[in-house]
Amino acid sequence: MLTTNELRWFYPGTIPEDIEFWFQQNCLIDQMRSPQEREDRYLYTPECDYLGIKLRQGRFEVKWRKAELGVLRFGEFVEGKAEKWGKWLCDDPTKESFQLAQISDSSSWVNVQKVRYSQPYQVLSNLSVQAVAANEHITNGCNVEITQLIIQEHTWWSLALEAFGEDACLMDNLRTTASWVFNTYQGAKLLAVNSYAYPHCLSLVCR
Repeated sequence: MLTTNELRWFYPGTIPEDIEFWFQQNCLIDQMRSPQEREDRYLYTPECDYLGIKLRQGRFEVKWRKAELGVLRFGEFVEGKAEKWGKWLCDDPTKESFQLAQISDSSSWVNVQKVRYSQPYQVLSNLSVQAVAANEHITNGCNVEITQLIIQEHTWWSLALEAFGEDACLMDNLRTTASWVFNTYQGAKLLAVNSYAYPHCLSLVCR
């Protein structure tokens, strides 16, 4: 099981140009890198925002919210609800299971198309932060991502931080990376009311 501490925000519409420019200029170590594109299917579980189940590129994933960690604030522009999540992954090496075609006609599964920029950061023992390549192995760190979403033909966007590593370091990894990243942020305010995970976002879009 992978355990992470996370901050996420969701907003309807397309990514504002100033926020996308800020992310590319201040967060990515390779500003010319193309975004990742993929399609995920989420099991719609209304009134159950502590559980996330999805099919992703032939893999079955389950996320369970282990704790709500309160509101964190970074400067005058950013406040968000931190949460602790556990994730279980199930792969089928035969590639015969967990195929999108098997659930294509089910209304219980929600199609989510994603175009995402993601940047991993390493958090060092002195709590300094360093951007690293996506394939570099690090023990304690945090992924920062901005994503354009199409959810059942509705356009949304998301900004997120997902801290990983030793359990005792997760909150430090999240706080330290967020402080570093948002030090240069001057876009529209990111508010706690818009801060939640994918299950709650799906309940807003699909209700």
